[in-house]
Amino acid sequence: MHLTRISQVNCLSETLFDSALKTAKALDEHLKQSGKPKGPLHGLPVSIKDNFNVIGTDSTVGFASLVGQPATYNSTLVDILLGAGAVLYVKTNVPTAMMMAESVNHVIGRTVNPRQRLLTPGGSSGGESALLAFGGSPLGVGTDIGGSLRIPAACAGVFTLRPSFGRFPTLRCRSGLAGQEAVQSVNGPMARSLRDCVLFAETVVGAEPWTLDPRFLPIPWRAVERKEKLKLGVMWSDGIVAPTPPVKRALEETTKKLKAAGHEIVEWKPEGHLELYKLLGRMFTADGGKSVKKLLEPANEPFHPKMLHYETAEELGAYDMWQLHLQRTELCKDYLDRWNAAGIDGILCPTTPYASVEHENFKHVGYTGVYNILDYSCVSFPTGIIVNKELDIVAKDYKPLNDLDAEIQRIYNPDNVHGMPVSLQIVGRKLEDEKVLAMTETILEAL
Repeated sequence: MHLTRISQVNCLSETLFDSALKTAKALDEHLKQSGKPKGPLHGLPVSIKDNFNVIGTDSTVGFASLVGQPATYNSTLVDILLGAGAVLYVKTNVPTAMMMAESVNHVIGRTVNPRQRLLTPGGSSGGESALLAFGGSPLGVGTDIGGSLRIPAACAGVFTLRPSFGRFPTLRCRSGLAGQEAVQSVNGPMARSLRDCVLFAETVVGAEPWTLDPRFLPIPWRAVERKEKLKLGVMWSDGIVAPTPPVKRALEETTKKLKAAGHEIVEWKPEGHLELYKLLGRMFTADGGKSVKKLLEPANEPFHPKMLHYETAEELGAYDMWQLHLQRTELCKDYLDRWNAAGIDGILCPTTPYASVEHENFKHVGYTGVYNILDYSCVSFPTGIIVNKELDIVAKDYKPLNDLDAEIQRIYNPDNVHGMPVSLQIVGRKLEDEKVLAMTETILEAL
């Protein structure tokens, strides 16, 4: 890893090189003495997102007030990774509070996309996606509460799994919205291959995290027989923002190849998506922005312009919050009923409206955030399709869905994203993590 070049991407929040070397030497000695690896990740360098606590290092999650407050304990997942033989060597940058789709804060600054530095690598796990795309990590770990794994994976052209809550432990991680559990945060792997995501999943679940984190489910990693012929619902748009031309083309070409391979394709309409998306935003600001304000105030740190809605939010009382929970349950039930009636295996859709986008221009997380409310298992995967500025242009007669859609299509610049990889998302139902990975493998074969 060339540190001069990596600094131009600005994707690291901490380097753990001294402890990494000690870990590697201890692993060498273990192998020498026992003749066996310590675990499935023996000697593998693994990068982790800034919010994972590692004893002796900061986890600022982008707040100036948390600088110089090193952790006194490890996150549960950190202990599992170390127990599996991983070598943790860097922590990666995030946006303030990990609540933006771009990775920028007043502590580390802005992370840029190594494929095209005018573009964002996404957020909030944007440091991870940038490091992976740069070639600086073989396997990374991020988190996702509204798309924070899938958005950066798509912006950088790498793979990720957004698992359902209850599979990979989140205990003792730092959060910008600590205690917010109406929408659960999950963590998951980010990698340059699907196989590496599977390795992470098998390793972490194989450590029986339900014996360490009281909120987790005693479900071992399950063998799933791959279906040779899938029935997939294709969602062309979430009804709020249409995908930009390269994403639309990737979805069309992928669907065409899936049909040619014998898979059944049906249309999936975005019923309930607007309501679920609005609900997501209201749950994030239900405390009136107090959690963020309390972390900003000690350093007199201003709100980032993209987080002003936290500054102006009104706090909900217990009764009103409970009504949101009731609304959430009804919307989830309606979605499940519709899925069952359609008899589909999964939903194929954009991960984001963008291949990537210029800094400060990421404006819609609806394609990912809705599935956080539903707690569905998702994989974002690169399709192999590359943006072509000659092909991927907005039609002159395009009729926008609304003002937001009009703005996103207006600022789309094919010249700036030319040559960028394009990703899509495959969605399974709740706790179908194994199945959604298997479906991705089948889709990749068709591609």
